[in-house]
Amino acid sequence: MLDDEPHIPVLLDRCVELLGPALTRAGDDATLVDATLGAGGHAERFLTLFPGLHLIGLDRDPDALRIAGDRLAPFGDRVTVVRTRYDDLATRLTHLGRDVDAILFDLGVSSMQLDRRERGFSYSADAPLDMRMDPDSELTAAVILNTYGEKELTRLLREYGEERFAGRIAAHVVRRRADAPFTRTAELVELLYQAIPAPARRTGGHPAKRTFQALRIAVNAELESLRRAIPAALTALRPGGRIAVMAYQSLEDRIVKAEFATATASRTPPGLPVELPGHGPEFVTLTRGAERASADEIERNPRSAPVRLRALEKVGGQKR
Repeated sequence: MLDDEPHIPVLLDRCVELLGPALTRAGDDATLVDATLGAGGHAERFLTLFPGLHLIGLDRDPDALRIAGDRLAPFGDRVTVVRTRYDDLATRLTHLGRDVDAILFDLGVSSMQLDRRERGFSYSADAPLDMRMDPDSELTAAVILNTYGEKELTRLLREYGEERFAGRIAAHVVRRRADAPFTRTAELVELLYQAIPAPARRTGGHPAKRTFQALRIAVNAELESLRRAIPAALTALRPGGRIAVMAYQSLEDRIVKAEFATATASRTPPGLPVELPGHGPEFVTLTRGAERASADEIERNPRSAPVRLRALEKVGGQKR
């Protein structure tokens, strides 16, 4: 069952340090968008530290919204909770009619989704092959395994899981499902032990890790959503606003890094000897590369180990 106790928010103090100045400047008119509300741990800290803050929390998972809603109930009408995917951020903000001073993304699967075994996100316990962050969506991991062609499965595992044995795994999947469809995570884990050579299984973590990541990303369209969400978030910020993004795997971080590089680049046409007035970068970087959790934090919260945090401040004079 789902553990309703709050999980430990990753890099909580650093997120406050990075986004806090934008909220302080805005005073009682400050608005923070938590684009991945989860259990509400980051949101609770911000609402506590900034008494005038209004928080807009987005999440596609109704379980997360229920838990966060209960946790944030003491803050009353300072909190607006919306069930949606974060790439719908622009539409939701337009509907709410609020300018935004800070935006926080905490990407990937949440602790409580991993801990709820029946959701099928974890390879450590047998469960239905589901992996949906939104239980109302149609695509599941079982649908992918039982219906995608061998070439498409290979591409998915290679692109989303960076799995070097993608072709072998896909071939095993197609042969296995000819006898009976996949329904349980344990069936997939058993197949992966058969498909991946023994020497490779002894290095690089659990042999199911990359395949489960690939299926989860595909089921939830995570990378496509992120590619749309980051530009929308940068546009939504008002001048002086800040954005912080925490990524937990290289595919997400590459997207964030590329979008941030574009946002911080000069808009002067290439080849000119000087920067044209009004064509300077719209954003400046607040972090030196991607920041990591400290050894102390990783010891307290092992799930913070892979995090990569990047942050920007909007210095342009108007919305994009």
